[in-house]
Amino acid sequence: MGAPKAITATAHKLARLFYQIWTTAGRYSDPGMDYYEQKYQQLILKNLQKKAQAFGLQLVPKSQDKEEASFYQTLST
Repeated sequence: MGAPKAITATAHKLARLFYQIWTTAGRYSDPGMDYYEQKYQQLILKNLQKKAQAFGLQLVPKSQDKEEASFYQTLST
């Protein structure tokens, strides 16, 4: 199912792009790589939160204190 599914997905993506260009009279703007990277990061985070919740856990954002931040800053220089 690998190649046929990939071909169908690509055709669907091209059809959506064509429809968008057609309905907006050719005003298409590519959101760029950063947009897709950020969207991917959000997807990963959402999946991790679901997995943590399934185990009865909760994800808590890590905050860097000043010592840790200065440690990383000295490593980068």
